[in-house]
Amino acid sequence: MPLQPPPPPSISPSQMTLLRIVATMAWSDGHLADEEVGVMLDQFSRLFATSASQQTALRDELRDYLMQNLPLEELVPKLTSAAERELVLKLGHQVISSSARTPGEDLINQEEANAYSQLVALLDLPADVVQRVEQASDRAAVDHDHIIEHMAAELKSFVEDH
Repeated sequence: MPLQPPPPPSISPSQMTLLRIVATMAWSDGHLADEEVGVMLDQFSRLFATSASQQTALRDELRDYLMQNLPLEELVPKLTSAAERELVLKLGHQVISSSARTPGEDLINQEEANAYSQLVALLDLPADVVQRVEQASDRAAVDHDHIIEHMAAELKSFVEDH
């Protein structure tokens, strides 16, 4: 029996695209920990659903999508505005800057740096915007334990403003 794709989630396509790009950046080092998935699912289900039962259902829906490591080339063209592209750049930079896999490793390893460079190229934002976003992200320097909560707050602010 062929594998069936999961049913479409109950969030908007643009919200799904944002989440998938963030998940892809989290996957860029080749590993997405179960704990990271759990925290992302908790935060994002609270952001996009109001009742506890809706949050549980959305959490279950999104799990399959977050576990997929999709190519950025497939996802970035689905972004419809400069504001979305800038948000994705900010979140992508925060994800790769959040921690090293091992104590002796650079904060941003080569796989993450390559994925980020690819993201920057695909987003095609002006150089001054990229520089401003990176500097703001560096100043914010969110630690690994709070990166998902910070990303959820960024997404919530974006959703409320757009």
